[in-house]
Amino acid sequence: MADFLLEIGLEEVPARMIAGAEVELGRRVRELLTRERLLASDARLTTYSTPRRLAVLAEGVLSSQSDTEEQLTGPSWKVAFKDGAPTAAAEAFAKKAGVAVSELEKVTNAKGEYVGATVRRAGRSAAELLTAELPKEVLGIYWAKNMYWRAGKPERFVRPLRWVVALLDASVLPLEIAGISAGNASRGHRVLHGEKPVALSDAKSYCEHLRAARVVVDTSERRHSIRKALDATTRSVPGARWREDAPLVETVVHLTEWPTVILGSFEPEYLALPEEVLVTVMRDHQKYFAVEQEDGKLAPHFLTVLNTEVDDEGCDIVRHGNERVLRARFKDAQFFWDFDQKTPLAERLESLKNVTFQKELGSYHWKTQENLRVARELAAATKAAGLEFDEPALMKAVELAKTDLTTELVKEFTELQGVIGGLYARAQHLGERVSLAIYDQYTPASTEDDAPVSVEGQLLGIADRIQTIAAMFSIGSAPTGSKDPFALRRAANGIVKILAESELPLALGDVVAASGAEGANKEQVTAFLRERLHFYLKDVRCFDYDVVNAVLAAGADDIRDANARAEALSVARKSADFAAISAAFKRIKNILRQAEEKGFALGSPKSVTLAAEAQQLADAAAALAPEVTLLRQAHAYAKALAEIATLRPAVDAFFDKVMVLDPDEAVRGAHLGLIDEVLRSFSGIADFSEIVTA
Repeated sequence: MADFLLEIGLEEVPARMIAGAEVELGRRVRELLTRERLLASDARLTTYSTPRRLAVLAEGVLSSQSDTEEQLTGPSWKVAFKDGAPTAAAEAFAKKAGVAVSELEKVTNAKGEYVGATVRRAGRSAAELLTAELPKEVLGIYWAKNMYWRAGKPERFVRPLRWVVALLDASVLPLEIAGISAGNASRGHRVLHGEKPVALSDAKSYCEHLRAARVVVDTSERRHSIRKALDATTRSVPGARWREDAPLVETVVHLTEWPTVILGSFEPEYLALPEEVLVTVMRDHQKYFAVEQEDGKLAPHFLTVLNTEVDDEGCDIVRHGNERVLRARFKDAQFFWDFDQKTPLAERLESLKNVTFQKELGSYHWKTQENLRVARELAAATKAAGLEFDEPALMKAVELAKTDLTTELVKEFTELQGVIGGLYARAQHLGERVSLAIYDQYTPASTEDDAPVSVEGQLLGIADRIQTIAAMFSIGSAPTGSKDPFALRRAANGIVKILAESELPLALGDVVAASGAEGANKEQVTAFLRERLHFYLKDVRCFDYDVVNAVLAAGADDIRDANARAEALSVARKSADFAAISAAFKRIKNILRQAEEKGFALGSPKSVTLAAEAQQLADAAAALAPEVTLLRQAHAYAKALAEIATLRPAVDAFFDKVMVLDPDEAVRGAHLGLIDEVLRSFSGIADFSEIVTA
């Protein structure tokens, strides 16, 4: 066995694209080695990446494929041979199989006698296969954006390729990718090592050679190193700690090859600005980590991760440069904050007529009026369900929610849209419920975020999102495939998450009705939200796909209820009795479908004298149904499912002893009516026939 290394050297790749590409390259190489039978059972595959390289090391690659033997079957013997002599059909089959006609054999199977051939194929070497197949795998990696860089050449990649390393142990594979011939020469750190090649003696020593050239190729090692350095550097400030920011950690991991950390400071006077502004300037614009005191409040310091190492003098120069840049950004933020306060949010409403929401629909002034209409409908449905909230505060928040789009601070820091509106509303004393609702209007921004904390914020967030979805669908701008330019999936995910994780007494039907969508548009919007609910249950809550299908088949309007049913079903399915019941319900559905196809009518179980086992099932179901209904109405789904599982003995006996599709029409109808009643009586929690059983 051998070790195989592939490294693709590139111009610097955007940090957000590296992790996905690293995973995909590893998957493609693993699938190639597996497909070509070159991966040993104890093989180990590791992926690496930095801003200008992707690499994969496969340990335990077989030197060649094993030889194979395959039995091919051709035309019938009578067609292949006439009076013992081979026909054109036999000769054609022999040529296709790569054997002599004399080597053809007679193969007898259930269909008769056929001509056959045993084909033996010698295994190809790993070097031959990898050389031929790897270039296609590399160039097949998906990038959200890619480019041409060789005039007149068809290759597209995220950035131009600069070098390729392909080693099988110490031997270079003679492959070529986009005009670059593979070798054994990598590149070290651009500054600390220069552009002189790094000769690799063999595949397995890859990490050690690169570390000597000031490159840490292992992303997990860089991540650990950065976290340790952040901890150590922050200790120089008594009682301080760096503010945890996992996404920013991942960003700097993919921006560096040899990371180091330095501490910087800024004037305490800037702490008078809202933390949200300060952190956004540091995090999103400069990739700095905020530092906080023991009480959680910001300290006048920041941490920056460098992609190099510097001596004390260089450290001072870099620190002062970063402080100067940050000071300028804070000064801008301070100026914009003070300037924006001169115009209250209420006076900015008219200015929204000059801000386009969508060219076919209208301005943000139009959007605001539509949001108000939707919010009134949602507020009425919420009040009718008995939930108290501050309706005037909600309507004021909806009215002013988009006005911060006209502020200078949001124009400069667009990622603070909504947050700035909430902060300005608080500064202008518009009421805490108004300011909090405006502040939270875009929450949750992702499936990891929490829902808005206030009812007013939840209703504002839903109103804004569903209005956008319905309006975009009405002009034919629904998402297609991977394209979703208006982020409608994210908007729908937000609606589902708010309904699932809040106490709002609203169903999906209430939300769609409030949007004003009608006809085909209403059907499309409803289907879209239900598809997002499926995503939430399966990919966010991580329920098994068959549990999700079973639950949604029994009702997808009440999201919290669907979530609760999925939780109960996930537990209940582990029971052997429940698994048997699920299999029986699937059998019942199949029988009823067959009966419908054959035109068999459903009758009443009371119309004939049933066999003992059929009567036993009828009695057990009749006795259990009211109890299950009460438990279901009380949302006691775990208990209800446990009760349903007690039907197993009666169901098993019924299918063991009773011929459901009895030749006698009356008996058959009674049997069909009985199992139909059982199916309908106990499918209110989930469609158990969707559960996959062994």
